[in-house]
Amino acid sequence: MTVTSDILITGAGGFTGQHACRYFASQGYRVTALTHKQHLKDPTDDQVKEVKGDLLEWKQVRDLVKTVRPENILHLAGQNHVEESWSHPLKTMNMNFLATLYLLEAVRNEKLPAKILLIGSALQNDQPHMMPSKHPYELSKTFQTMLAKNWSAFYQMNIVIARPTNLIGPGPSRGVCSMIAEKIASMEKKMESDPITIDDPSVQRDFLDVRDAVAAYERLFQKGIPGEEYDVGSGKSRSLAEVVEAFQSLTSVSLPQYSIQEKNTFSVNIENIRQLGWKPVRSFPESLKDVLSYYRIHAEKEEA
Repeated sequence: MTVTSDILITGAGGFTGQHACRYFASQGYRVTALTHKQHLKDPTDDQVKEVKGDLLEWKQVRDLVKTVRPENILHLAGQNHVEESWSHPLKTMNMNFLATLYLLEAVRNEKLPAKILLIGSALQNDQPHMMPSKHPYELSKTFQTMLAKNWSAFYQMNIVIARPTNLIGPGPSRGVCSMIAEKIASMEKKMESDPITIDDPSVQRDFLDVRDAVAAYERLFQKGIPGEEYDVGSGKSRSLAEVVEAFQSLTSVSLPQYSIQEKNTFSVNIENIRQLGWKPVRSFPESLKDVLSYYRIHAEKEEA
C-alpha cells in the first residue's frame, strides 16, 4: 500500500539506514534522512531529503525536531559494535543512551504526537531478569530500552521498541557475514592470501536480511503497541560454522571446515511481530548471495 506520511530516519548513512531510506521512500513516505559523519550513498530519490546533524548536540536535536515535525521517527543512530564498546565505553553510552534521551525530550518538548520506533538489540538484557551485562554495548542498549519504555509510560509517548538480530544484506557492514564475503571476494581476485579464521565456530546467531527488517519496522509503525518490545529476526539460529559452509557453496576458493561437538544455543521469539502480519521473505542463502555479489563488485572496482 502506498502512503503519504513524513518520517525522520536517524543514522540514515549507516548500513540499515541506507536500506530504510530506500524502502520508506518506495512506500510513499517523505523521508528526512539525518546523517552525521556518513552520507547517503544514493541520494537520487526526490522523496528523500538529507540533513546533517549531531544527536549529541541538544540544540541541533531540538531545532531538527522543531523544523521537521515528523509523524514517524525511526531511530537507528548509535554505536552498534561490541568490540568498539570495550575500547570506547563513554562514546557508546553517549551515542546509545544520551542521544536517545535528547531525541525523546525534543519530541516531548514540541508536544509532537509522533510515533517513535527505537531500534534496540537482541543482545540487550531482559529487564525483569537483569544479570550483569556481557559488554558495554549490551549495557548501553539495555539502558536505551529502559529509557524508551519509561518515557512512554511517564509521558504517554508513542514509543515502540524493535530488537533486531544480526542483519545481513548488500551494502557496507561490519557484520560477520560481510567480513567473510569481503574476504572471499578478495581471495577470488588474488588480492588476499590470509585464510578466514573463526575464533569460535560453534557460536549461534540469528541472521535476518536487512530488507526484511525495514519491512518489519514499517509494520511496527502501523501496528506496534506503545511501550512494547518486539524481537525482529528469522526465528532460526545458525552456527558460524554453518555460515562458512553456506558461503563455500557460493565460491570456488577453499574455506576452512569446522567440526562442532557442542552448540552454543541462541534464539529469539518473533511470535509478537508475526501476530502483526509480518514474516521474513528472503532466504538465508539468497541473502548471502547478495552480500557476496556486493563485495565482488567492489573487488572488481578495486582491481580496476
